[in-house]
Amino acid sequence: GSDASFSSPPPLGIRARVHNRVLITMSATNNPYSPAIPSSPLAERPSSRRNLRPFLVVIASVCLCSMMGRAAALSAAASKASATASRRPLTVHWFRHGDLRLHDNPALCRAAEAAAASSSSSSSSSSSDVGGGGGGGLLPVFCFDPRIFGDAARSPFGSLKCGPRRAKFVLDSVSDLRANLEGKGSGLVVAHGKPEEVFGALLERIDPGQAKSVTPRVYCQREVASEELRVDNKVRAVLGGHSPQSGGLETVWGSTMYDPEDLPFPGGVEGLPDTFTPFRNKVEKKCDIGNPLPTPSNDDLSLPRSDEALMKVVGGGDDALPKCSLTYLPTLEELGYSPEDVEKAEKPDPRGVMGTSGFVGGETAALARLHDYIWDKDLLKVYFDTRNGMLGADYSTKFSPWLAHGCISPREIARQCRRYEATRVANKSTYWVVFELLWRDYFKFFADKHGDDIFKLDGTLGDEARGSHPNSRRWGLDRRTVSAWIEGRTGYPLVDANMRELAETGFQSNRGRQNVCSFLALDTNTDWRYGADYFEQELLDYDVYSNWGNWCAGAGMTGGRVNRFNIVKQSKDYDKEGEYVRHWIPELADVPTELVHEPWKMTKEQQEQFGVRLGVDYPNPIVKPFVPSRNGGRRDGGGR
Repeated sequence: GSDASFSSPPPLGIRARVHNRVLITMSATNNPYSPAIPSSPLAERPSSRRNLRPFLVVIASVCLCSMMGRAAALSAAASKASATASRRPLTVHWFRHGDLRLHDNPALCRAAEAAAASSSSSSSSSSSDVGGGGGGGLLPVFCFDPRIFGDAARSPFGSLKCGPRRAKFVLDSVSDLRANLEGKGSGLVVAHGKPEEVFGALLERIDPGQAKSVTPRVYCQREVASEELRVDNKVRAVLGGHSPQSGGLETVWGSTMYDPEDLPFPGGVEGLPDTFTPFRNKVEKKCDIGNPLPTPSNDDLSLPRSDEALMKVVGGGDDALPKCSLTYLPTLEELGYSPEDVEKAEKPDPRGVMGTSGFVGGETAALARLHDYIWDKDLLKVYFDTRNGMLGADYSTKFSPWLAHGCISPREIARQCRRYEATRVANKSTYWVVFELLWRDYFKFFADKHGDDIFKLDGTLGDEARGSHPNSRRWGLDRRTVSAWIEGRTGYPLVDANMRELAETGFQSNRGRQNVCSFLALDTNTDWRYGADYFEQELLDYDVYSNWGNWCAGAGMTGGRVNRFNIVKQSKDYDKEGEYVRHWIPELADVPTELVHEPWKMTKEQQEQFGVRLGVDYPNPIVKPFVPSRNGGRRDGGGR
């Protein structure tokens, strides 16, 4: 996966000159069967030559063996160079779940540069390669991996790896990406299969047999979580197996505002602080957010149309691979979702924050939302004041689903914020949007540093979580508690309303996420990974780093301050009139504001009066209401 794997052999001219010089030296001085050179002193001293003959025979034999070996090696090198020259490169950009866009896409730019270089190189050499084409052009590919999509793709905790709503969002995004590529004269090969198998089958079809003529070079965005890295290794093995000398996978960092080499810590990512605030302070002081990269030109994105064999295989005709072509796009049913799940995904709940239209995936919709929120509605200047809302489209940016899938670049959002500050107003709100994008950066860097620890019960604390650290806990697991939490039947209206919104729409406000995490992990003392896992299934904006990093931190397992939320206080602070609770819990529709956040306080007469029977129509609390400690201790975070 390094640049070294793509290095070229020394030019043939250099090899030839070295070869000729060696041969001349051999014939002039080392060949015992050549005539004696008259000027040699040995030719003038026959007696000396007779005495030295056995010694010279030995030297001559050794020299002959050495010469033959060197000649053979040079001949093999020349043959190898000739074979390399006759090979045709296949340059691929492998789109993944986190870079479904054309603008500011570092891996795509790197792939386009490589394709342009290959095209320039191949144009100066013979175009009579096997398969009927040179090495120019770029082949964009996206794979719907069955290890992620469909009802059979399950986590170790039993949840779907990707729920049907998010799968629909990805389908929208891939369809939009293909349309945008086609608009630039390119296209997108879409496949339903494991990436390593898709690339393997493609190479075998266009380059069969033992004598390989294709050198595959695949570029993609670098990911740092273990499942993604395992897939990288499998793809790398397939590419290297096909072309051991120069085929390979190159991963390019993307999806963050800052690159790892920008970080002002000793050792880069390895020196990253384990809490956010010192990271933020140093990065904001010492680093600048780079400008977005331009979209590659139409020429640099052009398909390798001169490769006839390749275009037949991906063209969608009779010669195409099954479920893999420039025209193929699977349905949710083909991906393995049930008819019930498909119906739910394709009909957005009108109670959701985006109404009946729901969230539509893709770069086009992402850029439209960016322009609408910042410029048309002029909402950026009030973001800080409205961000803790829970109803409607505009209390927050709603950029997160598009950010999670790479439909929009965080650097593009930051650029638009800077432009807004320069032309309209700069205030705490305009800063705060970029500040929250910095959290995304932090969690990807944090995952890069700590690896699989963010998925473990004891998190990055490890053994310290068993007693020596102030955040230590003995976790429990009552599946009835987990089920009540998932179904929105905990007896705590704020928690239940948020969980019902998540189940019906795939979205939840930031304020809601903090509360439901705190409730499950800290109020019920439940293994927090069940919460993170369920979020992975349901969230439209699921991002492995932000999701698991936030849950691990929320449970106190990264070692930072634990924020245990007082659910009732939070309800009254952020849903003062109970509108959000009533929106998602119709059982409480007629309960007055003074009781709607604490329905367990209703008398039987009040229950009858307001049409809700506790324990029948709406559950009693599954745990006792939280009472904050008087000392505001570290473990409970003061009961926010």
